[in-house]
Amino acid sequence: MRLAGKTAIVTGAATGIGRAIALALAAEGASVAVDYVQTDDTASKVVQDILATGGKAVALNADVSDASQVADLVTRTVEAFGRLDIMVNNAGIEHKMPFLETPLDVWSKVIAVNLTGAWICAQEAALQMVRQGRGGRIINISSVHEDLPMPSNAPYCAAKGGLRMLMRTMALELAPHGITVNNIGPGAIDTPMDAPLRQDPESMRALLDEIPLGRMGKPEDVSAVACFLASDDAGYVTGSTYFVDGGLMRSAKSL
Repeated sequence: MRLAGKTAIVTGAATGIGRAIALALAAEGASVAVDYVQTDDTASKVVQDILATGGKAVALNADVSDASQVADLVTRTVEAFGRLDIMVNNAGIEHKMPFLETPLDVWSKVIAVNLTGAWICAQEAALQMVRQGRGGRIINISSVHEDLPMPSNAPYCAAKGGLRMLMRTMALELAPHGITVNNIGPGAIDTPMDAPLRQDPESMRALLDEIPLGRMGKPEDVSAVACFLASDDAGYVTGSTYFVDGGLMRSAKSL
C-alpha cells in the first residue's frame, strides 16, 4: 500500500494501459479518478472493479485537449477526495497514414490530444499540487516513438518527441515545488489499439523478431513502473523516460 492516502487522476483510463494503471494505483491504496472521453460504460466497469476490492474511485468525463474540461476534472477530483497527488497523462490517439497523405486536421487532432493535452493536464495538476504545498508526481505515458522513428505515424512520433522535452523542462521548473515529472515509454503492448496487428501474422512475426524478449508487453508491465514512479520509492527520480519495451529500443532502427 505504497500510495495510501494519495489521490491520482489517470486520463484515458477506461481501457488498455490506462485501465491497468488505474487498477494498480488503487491496489496500492490511492483514490483514483478514472478519466474517460467517449462512453462511461467501460470507465464505470473500472470503478466497479476498484470498489469491489475495497478501493476508492470515481469515473469523470473530460476531453484532455479542452482546457476548461481539464480544469473541471481537477476540481471534481479534489472535491471527491480532498487532494491531488498524482497525475498520469495516459490519454492518446494515433492515425497511421503516409506523411504525404496526412491531412492537417489529422495532425492537429493527434497533437491536440497527445501533446497539448498532456501540457494542459500537467499544468492544471501542478497548480493544484503547488497550492497544496506537499509536492506531487506527474507521469506521462509516452512511447518508444519519442525516440524511435515510425514511418506512416509522423504526427504521433512528433507528439511523443515533444512530450520528451516537455517532461524534461517541467521536471526542472517543478523540482523546487517537490513535484517530480517522468515519462514511461511503452513499446509493443497488447492493448485494444494493437488488435489489427494481432490479426496480421506476418506483421506480428516481424515485430516479435525486433523484440529481444520475444513477446509483446502486457498493460501490467507498464502499470508496475507507474506505481513505482508514483511512490515515495521514486522520490529522487525526475526528468527521465523509463522504456518498457522488452529491449526493442536496443535492436530496432524504426518500425
